Formats: sequence, C-alpha cells, structure tokens
Amino acid sequence: MPNQPTPHPHKQRTGLSRLWHAIGYSLEGLRFGWSEEAFRQEVWAAVVLLPLSFWLGRSWVETAVLAGAVVLVMVVELLNSGIEAATDRIGPELHELSKRAKDLGSAAVLLSLLLCAGVWAAAIYQRFAHG
Repeated sequence: MPNQPTPHPHKQRTGLSRLWHAIGYSLEGLRFGWSEEAFRQEVWAAVVLLPLSFWLGRSWVETAVLAGAVVLVMVVELLNSGIEAATDRIGPELHELSKRAKDLGSAAVLLSLLLCAGVWAAAIYQRFAHG
C-alpha cells in the first residue's frame, strides 16, 4: 500500500469522547477570541443587547432576530480572527493574498455589524414610532 498519512488521533474519537473534546476545543477558541480586543467589545455589547432583545422583541421571532444579529457579529469576528491567525501562521511578510484574506475577513465583520445595527434600528423605530 502506498504511503498514506496517519489519521490525526482527534479524528478517531467517536461518541461522547468526541463531543467532550469538541466542547473543549470550542471553549479554547472562545478563550483565544477573548484575547482579541474587538471580540471583547462585542461580548460586552452582547451582555447589554441580548437581555434587551427580550424587552424590545414583541414575539419570539423578533427576539430571535435581534439576538441572532448580535451573536452573528461575534461569530463572524471569531472567523475573522481565525483567518488572521492562519494567515499570520503562513508568514509575517507582506503579501497581496494575505492582505486580501485579512481585508475580506474585515469586510465580513463590517457587514455583520451593519446588519446588526440595521436590525436593531428597525426594531427600535418600530417599537417607539408605531407604539
């Protein structure tokens, strides 16, 4: 048989062991995210906005959209941080493709922030302008 790469030991886990380790990796990712200033700012905004979404939303759908928009910003920020880390891992030198990857990640964060702001602005307008 030709040389085949040895499977990564983490890929051989199944069942509860796989789930347990996956949770650990996710928590480690959140810990790494916390080291990013932008993510910390978004978490603090979420601490305020998530409870507020229950007051502002008039139905479970409105509440879910408001809360989802906030969580989406944090998800996109974590993905952007992952792109930045992987790009930096490749090398510290300036390269057009590295710049493009980082700029695309940053643009994704911007769009998620604009979406969140738009959803919240519309909900606030609806709540206070139309009683």
